[in-house]
Amino acid sequence: MVQALLQARKLIESTVNLHRRTVARHAVVTMKGNDAAVANAVEGLVDRARHGISIALPAGGDRAEIMVSALRRLTGPGHERIPVRLLCTPGALADPATRAAVESGVNTQVKVVDAVMEMLIVDGSVAMVRSSVERGGGDVVSVIEDTASVRALDLLFAGAWSGAVRLAEHRWISERLRTESARRILERLCKGYTDDVAAREVEVSLRTYRRHVAEIMRALGASSRFQAGVRAVELGLLSTAD
Repeated sequence: MVQALLQARKLIESTVNLHRRTVARHAVVTMKGNDAAVANAVEGLVDRARHGISIALPAGGDRAEIMVSALRRLTGPGHERIPVRLLCTPGALADPATRAAVESGVNTQVKVVDAVMEMLIVDGSVAMVRSSVERGGGDVVSVIEDTASVRALDLLFAGAWSGAVRLAEHRWISERLRTESARRILERLCKGYTDDVAAREVEVSLRTYRRHVAEIMRALGASSRFQAGVRAVELGLLSTAD
């Protein structure tokens, strides 16, 4: 899934860059390194929402605070029933701003995924996305109203959302599988070790190792050892470098 998301991100960024050059000027508006301008744009987009908002956060920091603080505007009359889908990485979830959004009482569904492109989509008709760093430094934030580009972003979000896990499930899995013994087994599953070799390295009997593997696979909803290792990376239980 991580590779698919990265490839999709490159496709989306190239699409955004193409549309900057070819579509009408009002269809794509870009901002560079100006958090005040970005915050104002986010608030304006949230105020336009009538049917639903989708937010993807790859990490915490100032951008997370800007994104989620705008959700407070949904507590006012006429906005409180608008559904919000918040998709974040484990790193973004650890950010105080993201936790505040989760606990704000806004009509929000939260899912967790290992990697996602930062974006805000309102009613499937307008989007804000942070694209690659341009020459000269600083990221580029684009507000997009071009139908084809927004549709592509909406599909990217939907794909990531369908493969993500619910917040409650993520917390339950993390609690059960963040022990040192579980991490050592997950590392070997991810690297494709045979059961015999892995059991020796973990210093347990083969029977005990296989029992632990079966428990881990059930917790992760995995149908194979390799899938369990991949799932562990997606959930932030292991880094891609492990």
